[in-house]
Amino acid sequence: QVQLVETGGGSVQPGGSLRLSCAVSGLPSSIHYMGWFRQAPGQDREFLARVIWSSGNPSYAEFVKGRFTISRDNAENMVYLQMNDLKPEDTAVYYCAASRSLHFPPGKANEFEYWGQGTQVTVSS
Repeated sequence: QVQLVETGGGSVQPGGSLRLSCAVSGLPSSIHYMGWFRQAPGQDREFLARVIWSSGNPSYAEFVKGRFTISRDNAENMVYLQMNDLKPEDTAVYYCAASRSLHFPPGKANEFEYWGQGTQVTVSS
């Protein structure tokens, strides 16, 4: 069975950094992309970044370019999200997800089939 487990969340001051980790197990061979989303209270789930599992090629939502970096380590079955210069509006639950899409790069929550449980990130002074 597929299991995605996020860790690394916590509380940080504005301008600080966090690295989120996603441990992947039981991933079907049909999975092509891994992604990160976040959801704040009362808000829709928001796409942040995706990476092609095989090649490591990343893509980002425009509003996180220059601050967030997605990466993966195939040998260790891990996906990471490095977050720098964090702002209070980054406060949310952050989710790791997997998609089998090949020809249409996924950027919406309903285009990802598997999800982790989420990890809380709180940015405050």
